[in-house]
Amino acid sequence: MNKRKLYIAVLVVSVVGLFVVQYQYLNIGLNLAKVQFQRNIGQAAQIIKEDLSTQNQLTFLIGQAITLDERYFTLSMDSIQDASRHFLNDFITYRLTEKGIDTDFTYRLSTKDSTDYLTSPDPPTLAPDQSQYPIELRGYLPELMNKQLILELRFTDLTPYFLFQLNGLTIPTLIFLCGMLFVIVWVLRSFYWQSRVITTTNDFINNLTHELKTPVFSIGLATKILEKKVPESEQGVVALIQTETERLKTHIEKVLELSTLESGKSPYQLDIVDLLPVVEQLAKRYEDLARLEGFVFNAALPQEPIMVKADVHHWQNALNNLFDNAKTYASDPVIDFVVSREGDQWQFAIGDNGPGMTKSQKDLMFEKYYRAAASESHHIKGYGLGLNFVQHIVKAHHGQINVTTALGQGTTVSLTLRGHDA
Repeated sequence: MNKRKLYIAVLVVSVVGLFVVQYQYLNIGLNLAKVQFQRNIGQAAQIIKEDLSTQNQLTFLIGQAITLDERYFTLSMDSIQDASRHFLNDFITYRLTEKGIDTDFTYRLSTKDSTDYLTSPDPPTLAPDQSQYPIELRGYLPELMNKQLILELRFTDLTPYFLFQLNGLTIPTLIFLCGMLFVIVWVLRSFYWQSRVITTTNDFINNLTHELKTPVFSIGLATKILEKKVPESEQGVVALIQTETERLKTHIEKVLELSTLESGKSPYQLDIVDLLPVVEQLAKRYEDLARLEGFVFNAALPQEPIMVKADVHHWQNALNNLFDNAKTYASDPVIDFVVSREGDQWQFAIGDNGPGMTKSQKDLMFEKYYRAAASESHHIKGYGLGLNFVQHIVKAHHGQINVTTALGQGTTVSLTLRGHDA
């Protein structure tokens, strides 16, 4: 569970980091757009300045409007000034558009002492978010007025305009980021939903298995009583009941231990112990079982203490699972149990003469609930929990698992633990 939380944290940090990086790229794009705008407005201002420096139809009309000279027109002065405003506005719009500037603006034509002569059809207002670009006129108009004239262009809130210029960057970025957010939210919701389902399932399994332990205990107790009372001819039936009861008890314990592991609680108590008596007891048990059931069991154990940091009960369960698998998957089992020391590592190897495994089967053998194809294991009962349980135990002991196998050549599973001084 801690790893899952770590992965989620890494995912969240990565997404936040991606947003920050995209925001920085957007800022860079905005700054580049501003630089380009400044360059374009500078070029447009130079052209406007040159066009208004000579006498032409436009400057002549503007000159008559700002000097209030009605001699050349039959129109009223108000009409002349209104026409001048619109013609100058159209002229500026044309020159700005030529340089790629297509946004709303206002202008005012005035002297340095702020005396207004002409303003744009939409009266200019001074606001904090306005950008102002003054153009000092030369030539015909200043000479006509005998004053220095300033044509000031004003643009209000250019940020939307710059963002519009970056549509090729901003829109795909927003679409992809929204898509990522949707997928991430969906994944997290699915994860938490599955976590709740798993938690509920584990609680149900725990309750069920605990309820099963009572009748299993009662059946075991009843068979012990029956064993003393039934005739010799029926002893085989009692023995069968006892065997199957023990098998059921083992399955219940496995399920309970796996549920404990998946809940994030550690059932292990690791202490520095000598495992030699444990492996000797296991070897003796399977030697006796081999004589009874008619299979071959060979054990090679060391003559020195096996000092390791382990939970004796769970390590014994891990070895028992491997012994059961080695005996189960072979028609005439030959099991080799070798405990050896290499440097500071103790190795517990259990080999069999079973059918072996393909590479794909080997890769999946420790997966929970995994079992071989039905055609290969139809005679073998189980739930695919044993090897997964072994893997949990070895990881909790900070050990390693090595599997050597080939199809038709048996399998050897080696568990490795680091040795400790007594």
